Amino acid sequence: MEPFKKVFYTNSPEETIELGRQIGSRLKGGEIIAYKGGLGAGKTTITRGIALGMGLPDNVSSPTFSIVNEYHGSGLSLYHFDMYRISGGEDLETTGYFDYMSDDAVIAAEWSENIEDELDSSVITIELESTGGDGRKITVTDPNGADRFAGNWN
Repeated sequence: MEPFKKVFYTNSPEETIELGRQIGSRLKGGEIIAYKGGLGAGKTTITRGIALGMGLPDNVSSPTFSIVNEYHGSGLSLYHFDMYRISGGEDLETTGYFDYMSDDAVIAAEWSENIEDELDSSVITIELESTGGDGRKITVTDPNGADRFAGNWN
């Protein structure tokens, strides 16, 4: 499979949600999304859009205190993790992370830098950077995503 890498620029939370919606609509299940970006970069905002694109409600909130928030619909489920307080494989095991992996779910992991050694090379990476105000530079990389992410982006 061919890799996919594209840089997007958004100017508002609404545009970031829309980009997330477009990403979410292309997911089929079994994917792991590894977010990179500092506090306030827009990780939860783009996850809200991904949930919408997957046909899930948009009541997405940060999983900072719960470690994982679960969102279920009639099709795929979304498991939104916060790895900020996780420091490697043993900690990760205690979250139940590996139990959430399935072909009918997508895992989205904030602060994925803390679990890099546990991620395989097929994860989708979404890096978010502030460009000032509500602007964001969002880089989407998928080592196997040329087909998944082919087509038009708005």
